[in-house]
Amino acid sequence: MNVSKQLLQKYRTHLELRWPQYLSATERVWIAVYDPEEERRMRAAVPEFGLVTEEVGVQWAQIDLTHAFAQWMNAHPYREEYFREPDLLSATLTDFEDHLFEDLQAALAPLPQRSVACVTGASALFGLTRISKVIERAAPALQGRMLLFFPGSLDGHNYRLLNARDGWNYHSVPLVP
Repeated sequence: MNVSKQLLQKYRTHLELRWPQYLSATERVWIAVYDPEEERRMRAAVPEFGLVTEEVGVQWAQIDLTHAFAQWMNAHPYREEYFREPDLLSATLTDFEDHLFEDLQAALAPLPQRSVACVTGASALFGLTRISKVIERAAPALQGRMLLFFPGSLDGHNYRLLNARDGWNYHSVPLVP
C-alpha cells in the first residue's frame, strides 16, 4: 500500500473517533508526516482526504500556503527594491509572518466545530518562517481540527521540515505511514 493510502487510513481512523471538547487548540492539529519525495503524490491525494471527511459528516476546507509568499511579495510596495537587494528582505520577514497568520486566522475563524482545515504547501515556507510558529499562532482560531500535510520526518515528537531543519517538539497528533 502506498504512503498516501496509508495516511488516508490513519486519517479516517482519527476522523471517526470522538472529538473531545476539552482539547487545547494545538492538540486539535493532526500532522500527516511523509517523505518529501512523496509531496506530489500527497498533493494529488488531497481530494480523497476531503471526500473521506465529508463522508463522515465533517466540513472540509483546504488552505494552500504554496503561493503565500509570492502573493505577499507581489503586493509589497518595496518589492522592486527587495529584488535588487534581497538582503534587505530578511528585516521584513516578520511582516510576511504577520500577514500569513492573519490570512490563516481569517480562513479558520468561520469554520465550525465539526470541520477539518487541510493545510498544504508547508514546504514553500522553508527558510521564510517556521511551521511551528504557523501552527502556534493559527491554532487559537481553530474550532475544529487542522490536518497539516508535512513533508519531512518525525523522531518521537520532533518534527523536521524537509528533513533539513532542526525540528521542534510539538503537542499535535502525528499521522505517520
